[in-house]
Amino acid sequence: MNVAGFIARRVAFNRQKSFSRFIIRLAIAATTISVTAMIIALAFTSGFQHAISQKIFSFWGHIRVQHYEPDKVAIAEEYPIDKNDTVAGLKKTVPGIRSVQPYATKNAILKTAESIEGVLFKGIDSSYDTMRMSSFLKEGRWMQFPDSGYSNEIVLSTYTANQLNLKVNESILIYFIQNDGSAPRARKLNICGIYKTGIEDYDKMIALGDLRLIQRLNNWSPNSIGGYEIFLEDHEMIDGVNEAVFTELPVLWNSRTIKEIYPNIFDWLSLQDKTIAIVLIIMIIVAILNLITCLIILVLERTRMVGVLKAIGAPDGMIQKIFLYHGGVITLTGIILGNILAFTLIFLQKRYGLISLPEEMYYISKAEVKVIPWQIMAVNAGTFLICMAVLLIPTYIIRRIEPVRAIQFK
Repeated sequence: MNVAGFIARRVAFNRQKSFSRFIIRLAIAATTISVTAMIIALAFTSGFQHAISQKIFSFWGHIRVQHYEPDKVAIAEEYPIDKNDTVAGLKKTVPGIRSVQPYATKNAILKTAESIEGVLFKGIDSSYDTMRMSSFLKEGRWMQFPDSGYSNEIVLSTYTANQLNLKVNESILIYFIQNDGSAPRARKLNICGIYKTGIEDYDKMIALGDLRLIQRLNNWSPNSIGGYEIFLEDHEMIDGVNEAVFTELPVLWNSRTIKEIYPNIFDWLSLQDKTIAIVLIIMIIVAILNLITCLIILVLERTRMVGVLKAIGAPDGMIQKIFLYHGGVITLTGIILGNILAFTLIFLQKRYGLISLPEEMYYISKAEVKVIPWQIMAVNAGTFLICMAVLLIPTYIIRRIEPVRAIQFK
């Protein structure tokens, strides 16, 4: 028979009103709040990082392949390159690649009777997977590509459409800036859709259209493009895949990850990991301090019990186990209740979006949540193990208790 466990259960589930009963409930509540805060913080941070990174990846791909241009800014026209079967077929030779899609960009000015707006016209072709950007489309549809010629449709951002007071199915006159210094070339395009990513660099600058229109305006051959966008199965593989892609490229071609192109955004997202680490440490310290205080009070309140046990020959180790079992019950109860409360709040946020955010500052309109199983298991296991290890400290008081004085203690 496990004597220490039996006594610990009798003490833990004793319904007699006492000060220690209140302290136990307080310790359970503190552990519950700490575990809840840690799980929610991890879920919200993971969701925030995932939502923003997926927006960036969905719009520009994970890796961009272009002609080597060391001084090129993040968003600008590309030097033309010819389509390459080796690069287009990287999906078959490099593991982790989902698709390789051509594109090109061209500077342009949108003009209405009242105002003008500068944009970077991004040309894509019929093979482009617009499904990954379906969440961005707010009105209308994506472009339709005819078998010959080029599409006379364009997709604008909500920002650009609002600036120019334009709506779906209206026409817009667009002037394309020529790199040779000649007069801009005008085209009348129909607005088939309006998108919004919430990322200022995209929404204020990018309009989507047909790649063949850019080829015609630049006097390129049908084989010329601005570059390739490579989409991966898992963004965690981005650095390894980029190295593999670079070795397959022709001379004077270069590949860059989107993290290299937009370092500020990804550095900002990485800072969230440091913030969450601080929150986890603080919450674990709170739980530990509360449990230590609780156990010290329990030991002091049960001093007479300790004295009696010592008087009948119970070793210090067994008596320590009684209080460690008791502390374990408190910790496990707090962890279970903390998980229940955390997942309830996560579900409510995911279902109803209770917490909203200013999209112009955070790139998302509501706080996103993402539960990563190993993080939850690490929080639960880490909290339990750390608390149990630290709970050894107050149990050493037992070794200093003398049976005769303890029995007389009131």
